[in-house]
Amino acid sequence: MEKTKIVPQRPSSGKTDWWRGAAIYQIYPRSFQDVDGDGIGDLKGITKHLPYVASLGVDAIWLSPFFTSPQADMGYDVADYCDVDPMFGTLADFDALVAEAHRLGLKVIIDQVLSHSSDQHPWFIESRTSRTNPKADWYVWADPKPDGTAPNNWLSVFGGPAWEWDGVRKQYYMHNFLASQPDLNFHNPHVQEALLKAVRFWLERGVDGFRLDTVNYYFHDKELRNNPPHRLHDGDGAGLDAPDVNPYGMQEHLHDKTQPENIGFLQKLRALLDQYEGRTTVGEVGDGARSLKTVAAYTTGGDKLHMCYTFDLLGPEFTPRHIRDCVTAFARSVKDGWICWAFSNHDVNRHVSRFAQGKEHHAPVAKLAISILASLRGSICLYQGEELGLPEADLAFEDLRDPYGIRFWPSFKGRDGCRTPMPWEKGKKHGGFSTTRPWLPVPEEHLPLAVDAQEKDKASVLAHYRATLAFRREHPALIDGAMHFLEVQEDVLAFLREENGEKLVFLFNMRHGPQEVALPEHLTVKQVLPMPGMRGQLEGDRVRLESLDGFCGRV
Repeated sequence: MEKTKIVPQRPSSGKTDWWRGAAIYQIYPRSFQDVDGDGIGDLKGITKHLPYVASLGVDAIWLSPFFTSPQADMGYDVADYCDVDPMFGTLADFDALVAEAHRLGLKVIIDQVLSHSSDQHPWFIESRTSRTNPKADWYVWADPKPDGTAPNNWLSVFGGPAWEWDGVRKQYYMHNFLASQPDLNFHNPHVQEALLKAVRFWLERGVDGFRLDTVNYYFHDKELRNNPPHRLHDGDGAGLDAPDVNPYGMQEHLHDKTQPENIGFLQKLRALLDQYEGRTTVGEVGDGARSLKTVAAYTTGGDKLHMCYTFDLLGPEFTPRHIRDCVTAFARSVKDGWICWAFSNHDVNRHVSRFAQGKEHHAPVAKLAISILASLRGSICLYQGEELGLPEADLAFEDLRDPYGIRFWPSFKGRDGCRTPMPWEKGKKHGGFSTTRPWLPVPEEHLPLAVDAQEKDKASVLAHYRATLAFRREHPALIDGAMHFLEVQEDVLAFLREENGEKLVFLFNMRHGPQEVALPEHLTVKQVLPMPGMRGQLEGDRVRLESLDGFCGRV
């Protein structure tokens, strides 16, 4: 593979709010690079390819879980919050990764799965031994109803009741996800202290921030009141809990998550991070129609989370109206908070497959999507492989590893299709990811999109990502500038970005077919800025846009 050129990063020294407007690259460790030959990616594999990540022009990496775990939910079931699972390497490997990332100018954000642990965690093993042991109330335990059924009607995101019977304690314990992922009892201050101690452990190792998994699931209603039915059946998870797949979306989740006590814990977490310079947090909020209200509560005031993301742009809709509505709703609901936008992550189908109308449109849609994302106000998160334009992998049932996909097959194929290994080398077996059979297969259709093939093509999706992120860095208005939408025809997304005297107009044609856009009378384009990969032409007071095209001008 050709040597990758390093792109200089924005200066990070002395800038404590580096996360505002940052581009964050999510790495799924299992699928990035296998160095030790066991078919599973590892920390040394990530370190090996950090120069490639830096070459994209991103500011930070986000690592999905690599902690000690039985891997029932691919590491989101933690058995030791302060160690590396042997399949990924050692703490020394992690320290080396952080050192190399910092040398390249990359910040390091890691997952923290605080709402629940694995049932193999020593805390839970002790908790389930009796009702009187020192950790007896570190998890959410409850007696059965007189007829032996669960304490209430709460449901698991992964299907079925949110309660599992334990024959030793003769009680039920709560699990919002798998039965092997018991929920921690945040009403116990000792639990909070233990989790904050784990966070401090990683801060001391030089971690720059935390992505907080299911951040609104920490607390539950102490009275264990039933959830009412959800009349609109509005799911929270861009497919994971859609009511046509999962009954979870049929409840109004008033009592099993998003409790008011969460605010107090987030303030404690922020106070801890503020003891360290330049640290950040980004919370995952899945709260249905209430998500923006929850984001506002969690990010305002400067004493809780730095930023959040929702599932708003992780669904199937890719239209000017939807993007405008999401951005406008956030700006209206969240006055002094911050958001992180993304089109893909490890939990949803890859956005090229969600948005494109046929394979021939994969590359154009991939290019248009990053051009739009990089122009929005907020931080942005990119998921490994999207810079190659990878489509969702179509896997056979026997290849699935995702418990959610296995549970809901065939109505929902799960999340493995976006978690397949990175294709590094077109001509190598398994795409250069591993020398042995990977934990998930590398799809044949991904091989022509491998990194080494795209490195040689100046018109590739990869080249477009690099150029677009460079364009974003060159214009301060795109990092933290104000954003105002313009009224034009329905299939065109139009807005202004402005900061420190720089005012830019953006037009994006999201239709398959050319369009002409009349600029509003109060706008005069003084200079056309060559936006990477976009072909829009200014003709008098009108802009001609080709299919899936864009335009940028200084006004």
